[in-house]
Formats: sequence, structure tokens, C-alpha cells
Amino acid sequence: MTKKTATKDNKQPEKQGGDKPAQHMDDGSAELQSERIAKRMARAGLCSRREAEKWILAGRVRVNNKLLETPAFTVTDRDKVEVDGKVIARKERTRLWLFHKPAGTVTTNQDPEGRKTIYDNLPEDLPRLVSVGRLDINTEGLLLMTNDGGLSRVLELPSTGWLRRYRVRVHGRVKQEELDELQNGIAVEGILYGSIEARIEHEQGTNAWLSVSLREGKNREIKKVFGHLGLEVTRLIRISFGPFQLGDQPAGTIREIRSRMLRDQLGEKLIEQSGADFEAPIINLAPEVARSASKAAEQGKKQSRTDGRKPREKQKRGTVRDDTLSRLTTSKGGKNTGRPGAAGDSAGRGKSRSGKPQRRKSR
Repeated sequence: MTKKTATKDNKQPEKQGGDKPAQHMDDGSAELQSERIAKRMARAGLCSRREAEKWILAGRVRVNNKLLETPAFTVTDRDKVEVDGKVIARKERTRLWLFHKPAGTVTTNQDPEGRKTIYDNLPEDLPRLVSVGRLDINTEGLLLMTNDGGLSRVLELPSTGWLRRYRVRVHGRVKQEELDELQNGIAVEGILYGSIEARIEHEQGTNAWLSVSLREGKNREIKKVFGHLGLEVTRLIRISFGPFQLGDQPAGTIREIRSRMLRDQLGEKLIEQSGADFEAPIINLAPEVARSASKAAEQGKKQSRTDGRKPREKQKRGTVRDDTLSRLTTSKGGKNTGRPGAAGDSAGRGKSRSGKPQRRKSR
């Protein structure tokens, strides 16, 4: 049995990918880490693993300048992978960004209707990113973006259990008792939605702002559930996704989460499930982007104050400016020897160093 098992194990690499064992060896001794070609393509953010398999069967993928005919193929960092004639970048460290999606943008790479997409707002020097789930065209707020397709797939699963919080503006009459019933789940048009926590924040006439929390995030879930209650959703903002908060980040901006913080927030379980890699190098390091509205506004004010003005020269200690000397006057014998309003004039008033009239103190 030992001999048969060994023979079977020796043939296994050829069965999976058709590669020779020597292709996965470093200097003939250390084994290189290998992964399925579909996983490599998904991790690069090109597509999902299922789509990658279709691309391979369609003849769009080459490995080491040879056309790949089957998705049952493993590659290493040494292998050159091309999709539609373009080389896939080598493995990069798993990274995550927080993007404030503006309303009126579509969460897709290309829209057949020609509408503006989220990628139209992203800086060109960022690596290729995929979104964690989607937000409807009129929904705004926090959208997680990553360069790791495996991480994106895991985080968007309801089984991950990350809470998603929204601020929702609705039109219509609503009672808190009705909203409390949503915690037990609700069926709308044959679709069962899980527990939803909702509370009224503010009411004004027939309009109200609600705070809504859920974990599933099915397609158009909030609009369909509240529509079932007779409410029209007029504005929908996602303010948090799991441990990540939108805060005061301006619409249309993106900021990256530090690797250490990301690793701590994911935990070992999600890291293992997603196959996230925090040991690989950072290939494309993007510059810093404005992190908050207050900081951006402060920078704008400073810029407006300096625009069109010459920078003030730093004055040496012990020296006097010429314009200051010109404002000084002297008097002798109580007569005014300077301009009107100087010390010793008939009005008995003088001027301060700044040139403003001094008020006489009442006794």
C-alpha cells in the first residue's frame, strides 16, 4: 500500500496542473508556493474564480507564453500569466481601502448604459481594486475596496457576520413598534430577509431619518423591506461595514487601512478563509489622499489666505521695520510736530502703535 500511495502522490502534480515538479522548485531544494490559476486571477482582482475558468476555456489565458486549455492548472510566482495579452502582476500584499461612494455612480468596471462608475472617481495610480459587495446607483456611503479578490469574496458573505449600518431617510408615516417587528425577519415577495434593527432618529412631518443595522445585505434589501411597510426611501447612506467607519470622509475620496490594523480587524479565521497574504511585498504604493473633510477644509483655508499674497519676511531680532518708523512722530513743548492725531495735538488724543485712536478713560 505504501508503494501505491507513493506512486499516486507522485502523479498528483501532473494531474492537477500538468506541471513538472522541477517547475515548482527553487534551486532544486525549496518548494515554491503554488496555487490554482483561477485563484491567481481572482486575487489579482480580474474576476471571480468561476469567471476565470470561463476565460481559460475561451482561450484568453496564457502561462509562460503557452495557451492554457484547462483551469486545472497550478502556477507559482515564477510563472508568467497573461490574460488577453496583458501580464498579471506578481503577488502583492493584501490591502484594503475605504471609499466614500457618491450617489449616482455604478459599482462596476464598465456600464453598458454609459453611466458614471465608481472607478471614474479613483486615482489612476492605485492598483487594480475590486469592491466588497455592491451599492445601488443612488446609494451612497462606505464601500470597501481591496486588491485581493479572495478577501472581497469572504467579506461580502453573510456568514462572515459583519454588521452593516445605514442612515435612511424615508417618506411616510412609521411607528417604532412596526420597526421593532423587523428584528424577527420578514418575507417580501417570496424572499425571506433576516433580522433588521431599525429605530427612528428624527421625524419632521411625513419625513423621518432612521438608523438601520443588518448583516445580510441582499440586493436592494432596505428599499424593498421599507417599501413593504409603505415607506419610500429617499436617501440611503452606509456609514459602517464591520469594524470600519465612514466618519467625516468626503464623498468621492478613498483612504487605505494600515496593514497591521487590517490584520487585527480580520483575525486569523478570516485571514485563513480568504487566503489573505500580509507577507508579500507592496508593489504599487499609492500616495496619501485627503483623510477627512475637516482636514481638507483647513488646508483649503490656509491656501486661500496665502494665494495672491507675498510671504511675510522673517524679521531679525533687534531691528525695526521701515513702515513702522514712518508712523512715529515726536513732540516738543506740547506742540505737534507730526501728522494730525499725533501725541500733543489739541484734542488731547493720541494714537496707539497700530495707528488706531486711543479712547480716553473715564474717571
